[in-house]
Amino acid sequence: MHPGPPPPPGYWPRQAPPPNAQQLQGRTLAARSEPYPYHHRPAHRPKLRWVATPPPGAWPRRRVVVPERYLGPPSYPVPPRWGFPNLVWRRPTSVPGTASDEIRPIDRVPVLSRSLIAVLFGFAALAVVAAGAEIWRYVLLVLGRDSALSRSVVAFSDGFVLTAGLLASILALLPAGLSLWWLLVARQAAADVSGDDPPRPVWQVLVGVLVPVVNLPMALSVVGELEHAVLSRPRDVRPKPSRQVLVWWGGWLLNWVLLAVSIVWRFRDDVQSMADSVVLVAFTDLAAAALAVVTALVVRRFSALLAPSDARAVRSMRVLKVSGAPEPELRTARPAGAAR
Repeated sequence: MHPGPPPPPGYWPRQAPPPNAQQLQGRTLAARSEPYPYHHRPAHRPKLRWVATPPPGAWPRRRVVVPERYLGPPSYPVPPRWGFPNLVWRRPTSVPGTASDEIRPIDRVPVLSRSLIAVLFGFAALAVVAAGAEIWRYVLLVLGRDSALSRSVVAFSDGFVLTAGLLASILALLPAGLSLWWLLVARQAAADVSGDDPPRPVWQVLVGVLVPVVNLPMALSVVGELEHAVLSRPRDVRPKPSRQVLVWWGGWLLNWVLLAVSIVWRFRDDVQSMADSVVLVAFTDLAAAALAVVTALVVRRFSALLAPSDARAVRSMRVLKVSGAPEPELRTARPAGAAR
């Protein structure tokens, strides 16, 4: 602001007169707070909420995406470097020192069963050869009653019997040990699958299979309990062995009985007892071969029920004929984009 022109000479500003009593009273009333309209204020004021909304057109419009045209499958000028490795399915990588590094019993069953079945069939063939050697010796004994035998033939027969008998006796330990190992692993695998504990501890299984005389009735209980667990039957139901298990138990009893009788019969000194011992040994070898074959069949069946089947062993099947099915509905129109 700029100052105005100076007042003329002799000018004095006029002073306002002092306020009178009526004016002072009016100023006092104006300065006092008036009770209206507050003396009519309601006890509970309504709660109001002010909401601000943008006016129409304030938001930016959404961009319309134009669908791209399909130009066919992707093509590359060179083979891409990404994708799955050119490998067959394999076991997931396990972390050493953790639970994933341990092989489960269900994974051991297929490997043990394949090895055990091969060993059992091999032992069965060797037992049949040993039985054939004993039968040949008995034929020579019968022929020797009326005529003299060639020394070379008798020596070859004795060597053949001794070699086949020793090999069969020694190699019988291998299928026996593998069968016991497979039995323990299969019991644990069946227990893991069903979620229950095995019906009896390991020491009872060992006693029921290895201890003579005790293993005659106990072997049926052990194998019957294994079959019961493999078939996922209820735990509170009494195990009922199948016909195959009963046949195996019959071969088990026959083998042990013939083995005991042949051992006891060898203590007799007369000629007829020696000839009879040759026949008993031949029957014992044949019983051992039959027991090995039946055991291999039982192991194959139980392993197939426990472990999943191998995809390489399953033959591909194809549909040759369909009977009783309704006729398919013919397609009257070709869908768009379908290849001719």
